[in-house]
Amino acid sequence: MFTDRPKGSGPVPIAPAPTREAYEATDNGDSIQNVMPYTCQTCAKRKVKCDKVVPICSRCRKGGFECIYQTPQPRSRKRKVSDDVLEKLAKYEQILQQNGLLDAETSVVGEMSPRDQVSASHVKPGASKTGRLLTGQGRSRYIDSHIWYNLGDDEIQHMSDDEEEDEMAPTDADLVGGIAPDPLTGAFLGRQQNLLQYHPNHVNATLLWKIHTENVEPICKVLHVPSTGEMIQSVSQHPEMASKTEECLMFAIYHCAVFSTTEDECIKQFRQERSTLMQQFHSAARQALVNASFLKTTEISVLQALYLFLLSSRYVYDPHTYWILTGISARIGQRIGLHRDGEKLGLPPFDVELRRRLFYQVFPHDGRASQSAGIDFTSLPEAWDTKPPLNINDNQIWPGMTERPVEQNGATDMIFCLSRAYVGKRLARSGNPINGAAPWSFPDHHEAEKILSAAEDEVEEKFIRYCDIVNPLHFLTIGLARSGLTAMRLKLRLPKIRDQTASDEERQDLFQLAQKTLDTDAAVHAHGGTSRFQWHIKPFFLWGTRDSFIFILTTLSKRRDLLSREQIEAAWRSIAQLYQNHDELFDGKQALNVALRRLALQAWDSYQSSSGDLQPEFIDTLQSLRGKKEKGQSQRDKSTCLPPDAASSSGPSPMSDMITSHDSLSGSITFDVGQNLEFDVDDWIFWDQLIQNQSLGSQQ
Repeated sequence: MFTDRPKGSGPVPIAPAPTREAYEATDNGDSIQNVMPYTCQTCAKRKVKCDKVVPICSRCRKGGFECIYQTPQPRSRKRKVSDDVLEKLAKYEQILQQNGLLDAETSVVGEMSPRDQVSASHVKPGASKTGRLLTGQGRSRYIDSHIWYNLGDDEIQHMSDDEEEDEMAPTDADLVGGIAPDPLTGAFLGRQQNLLQYHPNHVNATLLWKIHTENVEPICKVLHVPSTGEMIQSVSQHPEMASKTEECLMFAIYHCAVFSTTEDECIKQFRQERSTLMQQFHSAARQALVNASFLKTTEISVLQALYLFLLSSRYVYDPHTYWILTGISARIGQRIGLHRDGEKLGLPPFDVELRRRLFYQVFPHDGRASQSAGIDFTSLPEAWDTKPPLNINDNQIWPGMTERPVEQNGATDMIFCLSRAYVGKRLARSGNPINGAAPWSFPDHHEAEKILSAAEDEVEEKFIRYCDIVNPLHFLTIGLARSGLTAMRLKLRLPKIRDQTASDEERQDLFQLAQKTLDTDAAVHAHGGTSRFQWHIKPFFLWGTRDSFIFILTTLSKRRDLLSREQIEAAWRSIAQLYQNHDELFDGKQALNVALRRLALQAWDSYQSSSGDLQPEFIDTLQSLRGKKEKGQSQRDKSTCLPPDAASSSGPSPMSDMITSHDSLSGSITFDVGQNLEFDVDDWIFWDQLIQNQSLGSQQ
């Protein structure tokens, strides 16, 4: 099933199915076999288990498919190890010793046991430095291990074939008693189920695909729209013909499409509530992944489906579970070999581009998930060399193409993803941690500035200069790229704020950077065309918005003397706009939101006492939330039967004010901050911990 690329293929004899007379002859005791020793081609292509019955297997008979048995290529005999390898090695050692280039004590042959000598002759030196990619029938498997290299080409080929046969989706008969094929699949969902009833009709499937291409695909670009669209159009008319891989991708696309819409849009276009559709397609997409044995997959399409499914499931799982799941997608990516550039592996141009696109989504996605789980972790494999995708449109590539597409100078379908990829790649190659919530560390400030300036120049030259601000995607590209670089400059300087070593001039410079980030966030939300991307920008914020927001509030609360009146008024207008654009900040179940609420009220009380300005609406809302919180806390205190001195028997502890709560909608554990919690507004370790504990729904 796998072939070691590049490798030619010749004609393969096809065994004709026995005639009906021959098949019936088996009942009379004749010698004609009624079971083949290998799987039929239809079942192999559909990746389902075949009972190998002739003239037609039970699955093909049931589905009305043509059943063809093709004789597999015979295994070649295992090549013997050359007997004179050790003799040659001993001879070369003797020559080196005679010329004074090798000491007798360092002889390799003399020190090796017979068993070591045999095993050493199998190893191919340096093989693991390049690795090999096994490909075939839409699958790929990357190997980079001496254990595999000790085997010959034929042995690797047949081991892969046997492994793939074992990896076929289990049937109900394989799951007797509901035993799942692996622990995670059992925990993730369970046994196989038919999903035919969950497929939308052709009209709705076409509409969902259109929504996905307009709302989701420009942001992530992991699919080839023309070929995927053809698949959707064909399979949605005959869903019973869908393979497990196609079903995976289709339900993941449907789930993403609904996730990117609003409640009103769902009612208008599908006449169903958004929550109902989300639940339906989430269950179907999850089951489709289990049906396709996603943990063992070597198919790009299944990994595409898993990525899209996780992208639109961030509210379903708690941050720690979600990070485990994104880690699985990263491991599958390594198994497929996404971390090695496809061009170096000799893959066709179309496959090269799709692999690059997927790499620059799957691995950064895992990094952001680790940040939300409170883990400062970079998931990139150490030996990765995958180049960014080409700056081309989807109509420039197609399956089966042989010539490398010509990269464009200008705006293409890839402009948003590439602007992020180029910044991320340059920062990743700098060798410093950039995924964590803590300030970006760099031993040399000037070197860091050079890296950021180089990344800025590259993005400005390659992409931003070609952007049309009327185009919503281009406008979002400009905002995200520039805010990302501004955020990195802010994080580079934050250690001085944390350590209380920043001068007044440095604090003023940081305030301007933070104000610039908030203004960019407001501009992106004000652009009418970006409404279809709200699923991405609203819960995530732009890069650095949280750090900027915290710094502005702390400055207004404690160091307002550094600012002019115009700067202070502009800052409050930006804060009001931020609360208007991000109503999730009013959510009292998130520790970060509650801490920000208290800091905003503290800063406003300090400002209003000296200015006398009218109180803005968002401050009224925050005060109302605080009043409800205090009232609820008072009622809980009255309902307890603790002795009067019980609460004061121990000293005050900030951790005692952290109350865990359970969100019944998402199943996630969150933290609430008590009203009596005291914190230093300049304590950036405190803010870093709150950002890391923020729920997955607010990850950047």
